[in-house]
Amino acid sequence: MHRLSADARGWTQPRRRAGHGPILALLLTSILGGLFVATPAPVARADDLADAIARQRAIETQLEKQKADVAALSRRQAALSSELTKTKSALAEINADLTAVKTQVVQMTVDVAIAQGEVDELDATVTKLDAQLAEVEAREAAKLIELNERKATLAERIRLAYDTDRTTLLETMLSSGTFTDVLAEVSYHLDLAEQDKALAEQIVADQKVLTVIHATVVSTREQTETMRAAADAQRVVLDTQLAELAAARDRLAALEAETKRLLAEQQAAYAQMARDKAALTAAIAASEKAEEALQKEIDRLVAEQRRGGAIPSVYNGTLEWPMSGTITQEYGCTGFSWEPPKGSCSHFHSGIDIAAPMYTPIRAAGPGLVLFAGPNPYDPKPKAWIVIVAHAENLVTWYAHVDNYSHPPQVSAGDRVVTGQILAYEGMTGRTTGPHLHWMVELNGSFANPRLFL
Repeated sequence: MHRLSADARGWTQPRRRAGHGPILALLLTSILGGLFVATPAPVARADDLADAIARQRAIETQLEKQKADVAALSRRQAALSSELTKTKSALAEINADLTAVKTQVVQMTVDVAIAQGEVDELDATVTKLDAQLAEVEAREAAKLIELNERKATLAERIRLAYDTDRTTLLETMLSSGTFTDVLAEVSYHLDLAEQDKALAEQIVADQKVLTVIHATVVSTREQTETMRAAADAQRVVLDTQLAELAAARDRLAALEAETKRLLAEQQAAYAQMARDKAALTAAIAASEKAEEALQKEIDRLVAEQRRGGAIPSVYNGTLEWPMSGTITQEYGCTGFSWEPPKGSCSHFHSGIDIAAPMYTPIRAAGPGLVLFAGPNPYDPKPKAWIVIVAHAENLVTWYAHVDNYSHPPQVSAGDRVVTGQILAYEGMTGRTTGPHLHWMVELNGSFANPRLFL
């Protein structure tokens, strides 16, 4: 039996009288072919590479979804900003529809809250990506250390094999005690060669894994920075939206407070009148009768002017607000008891009331022909002064309660006017509690909501 000893590379080998080179051993193997079988070398596993590729694909899928999420968020933020701009514009309009704007503000509040949640989620995604990047970078560093250690091991084994194994084939055969010793020596060198080959193959496989991991690091780092920039940008947009929403709320609150104040003044004045219920009922009936009588006269004048070719049969275009101010009463059913009944409404307002400082200019809502300018001849005292403009046979606008003292109407019946031309100035003639314009739009003989024509 031969005693065993460890060589410089740490491998166990039979004790021999002189070194035997792996190259000569291979030559001997070719001479003796088939007399022995070398121990098979371990095959480099592909699990690490497959795992690295699977991780890379999973992160790529995640990044693509995150890109799509950011794009969708950007679209929603753009739409939300557009809606906020519309709300801001609505509040800045000459006469804001406070009910509609309030609905918009409520919806914007909900939408901004949703956007805030999405931006917070985007921040969380960036934090998650930072953690993933750190994990992938750590895996890359560990794999690089492992690869370098294997390279160093292989290099050392090759160096030692070169330095120590220089015995010729003849020396190996002559120095061996028996043929069995020769076979053992050759088998030993073949094992070393197979193990070195396996180590080299593992190094190649490690390099492939490292290449995939590095590509994952690069893509993850790029996407992390992209997502961080997107999160910062969306946070700026969100901050702007929050500021605009706060400003819209403040503006809405101010308009509502002003409207409430004006309505309180009107209600107080009419409450005084309402104490004499019989007188109020009579006044409402008289005003309604006077309006109907004047409307019949206006319809007659419209037909007359149409026959003479002074006005077109149909108005093509839109109307403009005749005056800026605060809307104190909209068109339609109302809770104000001094308005006459109509249809299913106990009280109905046939126009829009706009309150502004006394003597605010009142302008033509569109081009047309002045049919009437003066006190309503059918009104009981105090008579309301009115300017009426025919824009076409089917469309007429009325401007009531205009001033007739220091700022009398600027037009007369028969005058042609253009959009924006001053017709009169705000006053408080007729049965009214304060300076305001009662603006009505008559379409095909019936009063309609003026907002439909703006």
